Amino acid sequence: MSEEKVPHVVGINVLKQNGVDVEELKKLLIYNASVEFTAYYYFTNLRAHCTGLDGEGLKGIIEDARLEDLSHFESCLERIYQLGGKLPNDATEFIKMSGCEFLQLPANPTDHKAILEKCLKAEQGAIVNWDKICKMTIGKDPATYDIAKDILAEEIEHESWFLELIYGRPSGHMRRKYSGERPHTRKHSRALDMA
Repeated sequence: MSEEKVPHVVGINVLKQNGVDVEELKKLLIYNASVEFTAYYYFTNLRAHCTGLDGEGLKGIIEDARLEDLSHFESCLERIYQLGGKLPNDATEFIKMSGCEFLQLPANPTDHKAILEKCLKAEQGAIVNWDKICKMTIGKDPATYDIAKDILAEEIEHESWFLELIYGRPSGHMRRKYSGERPHTRKHSRALDMA
């Protein structure tokens, strides 16, 4: 092992030369990872409370968004570590970091509209979060930009699904071939692959 305490990482130095604030980028990636992880957890709980005949149709949409949020979490992990970052050791700290407490069940836990509104709010927040990273990295950090733009594309799709369900606004949504398909982020996260 090298005796050098701080390794020379060309991949990070190039980003700094390109004008990327690597420390801020790591902070945003870790924050976004916490949001995606927490959304996955809460969407699991929200989906379970979509009861009755109407709830059955909602479960499939929430399931697609839920599994793709897990893919978003996993998609940015490798990049966090490549940039010298790491996740907190304490899972409760990681979840609190997300600020997603609003995703808890509504007062009436089977109120479908309230559940969908929570899902929509989560997706809209994710769009803002990933757009920040896209703006920060475009033309400066192609590796992170590729991940962020692919996650952003799926988050925009998710927003349109929930807008359609709440407001009857056509989204052009076609069901995924299978839950967890992840048309944009599959290349970044292989954990959900069917094979």
